[in-house]
Amino acid sequence: MTLSVVSTLYKSRSFLEEFISIVEKSIDQLAIEQYELVFVNDGSPDDSVDYLLKLQEKNKNIKVLDLSRNFGHHYAIQAGLQHSKGDYVFLIDNDLEVSPDVLIHFFEEIKKDDRLDVVYGYQENRKGNFLEKYLGKIFWVLINKLSDTKIPHNILTERLMTRKYVDALLSLNDANLFLGGMMHWVGFEQKGVPIKKRQRQGQSTYSFRKRAELMLQAITSFSGKPLVYLFYFGISISIFSVIFIIYLIVRKLIYMDEVQIGWTSLVAVSIFILGILSTFLGVVGIYLYKVFIQVQGRPNAIVREVYEKE
Repeated sequence: MTLSVVSTLYKSRSFLEEFISIVEKSIDQLAIEQYELVFVNDGSPDDSVDYLLKLQEKNKNIKVLDLSRNFGHHYAIQAGLQHSKGDYVFLIDNDLEVSPDVLIHFFEEIKKDDRLDVVYGYQENRKGNFLEKYLGKIFWVLINKLSDTKIPHNILTERLMTRKYVDALLSLNDANLFLGGMMHWVGFEQKGVPIKKRQRQGQSTYSFRKRAELMLQAITSFSGKPLVYLFYFGISISIFSVIFIIYLIVRKLIYMDEVQIGWTSLVAVSIFILGILSTFLGVVGIYLYKVFIQVQGRPNAIVREVYEKE
């Protein structure tokens, strides 16, 4: 049995020493002799790569994928999975919010049931402040309302996967990645394990803007329901407008000069309709842009260099 540990690098230097130490202790405890530690450099501005290359002189199990620039977390993960070779693949963030020794628990779970292809972690209670918890709850409720594939709430990056599952996941040719949805869309037998995340040391690299972009990416890449909702909303507005116009005409015919159709109301209605049309066109434009990205056929990430010891 061989194991690939896949993790991405972005401002990760301060975590790497402890992360590698815990991972290797966990692997020793599981008596896994053949393994690789695959680190994907997603344009990290620190010296994470230099540090790993120095360690690689003594530890031949370390493998570094140096991407040509920052492509984003999900795209870096995909690149790491593509270059992994193990019978099992353990995916984990190296910021130590989740301890790497969770690998032991994941292996225990997957060995209990031969049908399992994935053991993934999830949070029973989200960490962070009130706003972070509230926005996270809204995200998972919203994505499940809009998606035909039901995704467990508060899933984490951390998961242990079989090779056949990873190969099936990589066979998807999505240019617009939302791995949380894709990982459940492919099916297979999966089991969730509750994990308590620790507070990250230092500032998170996931800003509010990045979280908002991820939410938009998730919804528009994994669901066409917003377009359906826009259609029905547009029909409803049209019906309401026709009824309102008929109402105004009838009142005008009955009360004649007593009823004044004001200029202000017409301008207000016009601006309201213009806002609706602009929103509709914006949503449709997002979907068209994603189709454009998909048909371009560009790779999701470009690997500049692979550093590994034979």
